[in-house]
Amino acid sequence: MRYDIAIIGTGPAGLEAALTAKIRNKNILLLGSAKSSTKVEKAHAVNNYLGLPGIAGADMQKKFLEHVSSLGIEITDDTVSAVYAMGDYFVLQGVSEMYEASTVILATGVVLGKPYPGEEEYLGKGVSYCATCDGAFYKGKKTVVIGGSEKQEEEADFLTEYASEVLYFPLYQGEVHVNDKVTVVHERPLEIKGEAKVTGLVTDKGLHETDGVFILRDAVAPGQLVPGIETDGPHVKVNLDMSTSIPGMYAAGDIAGLPYQYIKSAGQGNVAALSAVSYLAGMEKK
Repeated sequence: MRYDIAIIGTGPAGLEAALTAKIRNKNILLLGSAKSSTKVEKAHAVNNYLGLPGIAGADMQKKFLEHVSSLGIEITDDTVSAVYAMGDYFVLQGVSEMYEASTVILATGVVLGKPYPGEEEYLGKGVSYCATCDGAFYKGKKTVVIGGSEKQEEEADFLTEYASEVLYFPLYQGEVHVNDKVTVVHERPLEIKGEAKVTGLVTDKGLHETDGVFILRDAVAPGQLVPGIETDGPHVKVNLDMSTSIPGMYAAGDIAGLPYQYIKSAGQGNVAALSAVSYLAGMEKK
């Protein structure tokens, strides 16, 4: 099935884009966390969102999700690791499924911090951003999983079906719930080593030999998520209509640059959806 608009991200930008596209009667796919944004949820109070003075983040999040649900919009709880432009449509790589859409709106938020030394050099040569996508290539091999949140624990478990060893490095606080075939290592990853391919992960405690490193973040840096897209540091370069350097692809919210404000993100999500609708109309005329 090919959707009219695929929206990646369920924060204010993504949810507003979904609302606007739905009202314009487009067949949409909304991908991201079913709980929306933890950044919104954890906000103590938001004072500059028009019409919602002094609202707690958790209450704002609840209102966002209720509004989306009232229009019958469903959230597909999946993580997209790559988006490929195929000419007149896009292919999106989810954890266990591929999706197709005529247009795409990136609303994934922003990845702060630099890649690990060696991460970009060995991408596709032992470094991966999706365990369920590439796990079968590591049958009988040693693997490392760097998990940015509890969501990544399932992918570590999945790897045990193939790999002879799975070391899991959680980058978050709290208990880790993985199966007994996964070894949890509380060390800080520093660098990925290799020759022609990955050979090890260096941490603050030493070197761990491995054949593959799976770096699982809640959001992937835009240049890694969309090959060939024009970026500016951690952000995607956009025009006033939220279009990117790739025709049919738009970006909104934190991924589109400063300031990081909920009201700005929602507004850009609205503009991105309207631009995508206009783009689709142009495609139909052709």
